[in-house]
Amino acid sequence: MSENVVHLHKHTDPPTDDTAPTVLTVVPAPAPAPVVPLWVRSGHAVKTAATHDRTKSAARAVARHSLYTVNGGRILARRTWDGKTGARYERMIRAAEAAGNLEVAEEWEERLQRFRAARHHRRMDLLHSPVEAAKGIAVGTGMGIGALVALGVVMAINNGDIADVITPLAATIEFIATVIRIVQIVWGPALTIGPFLALLALWAVGSKQQAAPAWSMPDHVRSGEGEPITPSIVVKALRDLGVPALRNAIKEMGDAGASMLGPIRIAGCGVEVDVTLPSGVSTNEVQNRRRKLAENLTRHEHEVFITIPQAARTVRLWVADSGALDEPIGPSPLVTDETMTADYGKGRAPWGQDLRGDAAALSLYQRHLLITGLSNQGKTVALRSLALWLALDRSVEFLLGDLKGVGDWAMFDGRARVLIQGPTDEHVIQVTEMVEGAVEEMNRRIQAPPGTVFPALIVLVDEAQMAFMCPARDEDKRPYGGSKANSRYFMAVRKIHNQGRAVNVLMWQGTQDPTDQNLPKLVREGAHTRASLALGTESQARMALGDKAVDGGAAPNMLRPGLDQGTLVVASSGIDIPAGQAAITVRTHYIDDDAATAIIERAKALRDGVTTLHAIDRTDADRDPLADIATVVGTAERVRTKDVLSRLSTLNTDAYGGWSFIDLKRVLDGTGAEPHKSDGVMVVVRDRLARALANRGDEGSASAAE
Repeated sequence: MSENVVHLHKHTDPPTDDTAPTVLTVVPAPAPAPVVPLWVRSGHAVKTAATHDRTKSAARAVARHSLYTVNGGRILARRTWDGKTGARYERMIRAAEAAGNLEVAEEWEERLQRFRAARHHRRMDLLHSPVEAAKGIAVGTGMGIGALVALGVVMAINNGDIADVITPLAATIEFIATVIRIVQIVWGPALTIGPFLALLALWAVGSKQQAAPAWSMPDHVRSGEGEPITPSIVVKALRDLGVPALRNAIKEMGDAGASMLGPIRIAGCGVEVDVTLPSGVSTNEVQNRRRKLAENLTRHEHEVFITIPQAARTVRLWVADSGALDEPIGPSPLVTDETMTADYGKGRAPWGQDLRGDAAALSLYQRHLLITGLSNQGKTVALRSLALWLALDRSVEFLLGDLKGVGDWAMFDGRARVLIQGPTDEHVIQVTEMVEGAVEEMNRRIQAPPGTVFPALIVLVDEAQMAFMCPARDEDKRPYGGSKANSRYFMAVRKIHNQGRAVNVLMWQGTQDPTDQNLPKLVREGAHTRASLALGTESQARMALGDKAVDGGAAPNMLRPGLDQGTLVVASSGIDIPAGQAAITVRTHYIDDDAATAIIERAKALRDGVTTLHAIDRTDADRDPLADIATVVGTAERVRTKDVLSRLSTLNTDAYGGWSFIDLKRVLDGTGAEPHKSDGVMVVVRDRLARALANRGDEGSASAAE
């Protein structure tokens, strides 16, 4: 019993007399804390330890690795059984019959019969092999001993010592004895280690095949991430998409939604399936829930693509294998095939691979090009790879403006007619005048007789947003940038877009982070091939590719900046796009600077040298036409006269833009460098021009001396 505490209190308020009674107050003592038996506390500790996450993980790991070993043995046993019997063939026959493919079933049955006949032949050979082996051993042993004795006789005759007759035989016996001793030494440890090695081999097979129950797998594996796509998984993902009409329709279907799905087809590094939506469900309701659909399929958002095929009320789902899109694709054929050439008119540039893993090739014939995307996503490399391929066509000419100016296009020096590199306003002015020179060339071609065929002239401007945003003005107060009718760069690009295609003058532009200010609407819509890397918003995707492509499922804004570098969405008639789709996703090959330089060196070897201009000459006073002709001919041995005229026009449009063959002939007549026919075309020869300039210099010196 607990003891009570007694307190004595003397009441003095109100005092009455000295004999006030003393009051005893009994206060109960506090109850002591309950004593927990030791076995109870131990039980709590054991329960806590048993239910701890680390304990569960350790138990799963032990079970998993043990089952890897057991199931690895089962897998090896089944493989051995399949190799020794016709079980594999019988399974294939049953699968073909279930699919109703009788031709395939008959083919597998023939293979089974051939396997059985070969197995019977091997077994019959085994019946006779012991006798044949014994005979072979006896004959071989006798011949071997005879050969050793004969060798000993030869040694005895040569050395004059009869003991050498048995020397080879004795050496052989000693060697055999040594081998036996080695085996005796190694045999014991081998018997000890052998079982462990065998268990390790079984574990390796089971681990590779993930041969363990799902409950024993690690958390990230048990989550189901990356599991194969099956009809039930697709239907469940659609049912849980959050579309009430779709969910109710699936519940009411007698086949639980299986009739919605077409066959699941292997498509590159993923699978593809067409889904026919029930009445009352629109395709954009599925498109707008791409992320949720991907998560329902245990995939990341960038691993699921939704497109609209031709069939009504149908969406096409392409689901990548988990992690497959993070693996790099192979090198470009431009790098691996050093004999590759290009054909502007009939060929296609090897650009990369589509999501199916098939080669994606782009036709560049008479198509203006626009590539856009966020900074540092691979825009320049993607654009450059097309130019590298086209450079292998000796007839194609390039006018290049790199408004980044860090050397990404430096390898085109000696292949391009003009190469301007730099980010300043002066460089923008030079590029603008380069494009205006191309407009003059386009007008000259348009005025040529009907039926005249002109080589391709590619006017390429990388980082074109710098040109549209340039604040500089010329002496007439006309802006170089902007998107108004008096903007020089904008109007030059528009003119090429309007008429250049007919005479093979094409405009290629690369720009980043598109807006209405740095990429005007009329310029965007003038490109026949539009491609976009990763972008930030859907509105930017519409600027880059157009409303039709985005409404059809194109979503460059869903690409991951920094992770999907080199992956772009292409809308063009120049690339094979599945029927019903408005765009295709391409993973482009990466060609580094060294490989690009090597490709350009091959391109230079296919044609005469080109003198690359690094600035546009704007002066027209006191020009020396003969010296300018020598400048544009450059290091080439001979150049066609029409190419000379084109290069002179690029050098200085004001001075030479209106020149014809008559003007060229007038300058060269009497100099010894007159144009003449070579292989049926009129050409100008470099050496004759050099002599003409030298002779003119000597005559000038002689006149001065007189």
